[in-house]
Amino acid sequence: MIAWVVDFFGEERHALRRRRLFYLALVLSVIADFLVSREHAEYVWERLPGWPALYGFGSCVLLIFVSKFLGHRCGLMRREDYYD
Repeated sequence: MIAWVVDFFGEERHALRRRRLFYLALVLSVIADFLVSREHAEYVWERLPGWPALYGFGSCVLLIFVSKFLGHRCGLMRREDYYD
């Protein structure tokens, strides 16, 4: 079972299937957001359909860019053979 999972996420021949699963999960998360009650929302943007999915995606992208910046520009990342 674990070998199948590693092959699925590691091999190029499964790229189309991975992409389709990603898009399906994305669409399902946005559709599920339309089914949630918003009567107890405190802020205006919390009442917008799809806001949690958009906020989560934006947060992940921002986290990736900040970590890349810290690693490459601020010198936190070392060469691959640093400890050899």
